[in-house]
Amino acid sequence: MSDSEPTVFVVDDDEPVRDAIGLLLDTVDIPHECYESATAFLDGYQDRRCGALVLDIRMPGMSGLELQDQLLANSDPLPIIFITGHGDIPMAVEAMKKGAMDFIRKPFRDQELLDRIQEALSFDARNREHHADLDAVRSRASSLTPREREVFERVAEGQANKVVAIDLEISERTVEIHRSQVMQKMEARNLADLVKMKILLDNDG
Repeated sequence: MSDSEPTVFVVDDDEPVRDAIGLLLDTVDIPHECYESATAFLDGYQDRRCGALVLDIRMPGMSGLELQDQLLANSDPLPIIFITGHGDIPMAVEAMKKGAMDFIRKPFRDQELLDRIQEALSFDARNREHHADLDAVRSRASSLTPREREVFERVAEGQANKVVAIDLEISERTVEIHRSQVMQKMEARNLADLVKMKILLDNDG
């Protein structure tokens, strides 16, 4: 199985539950790996793999909440769906405040779990695509000179070349030259592309 292939990781100390979820995922051809403990999962997991984590909230040793904290500490974006008992609902709500995707109460319906897993996999794909786009734009922006960055910021805000020239106290022709360099370095096809890149950078963090 490729580490880049979206995978559902099932972590539950209850073997029948693990087996049942594994069989369910087999029926819809979703790649998965099952672990009997949080520690076993961490031992077998390569950081930042694509997919989703179906995680029991109460387990001997490291709990599901402690595993969530570990992944958060590592800035790992793997989305988590918690499996909870009735008494665990307050804990599950707290887990969602920390970024968990959802929680499902035991006993759960197969379709309910599959729906949540599909949502988590879709979220993970979108999230990773966003961060890949952001990394690419950051890299391009870092290649701009200080003056080109000034021109980029103003042009992407909708300022005309003449306004930028007055603002920066340079000639309009110089603005045109810098603008051309910005378009090339940022790999922008048009002004709309520049605007989108600036929004992405402004929302970073």
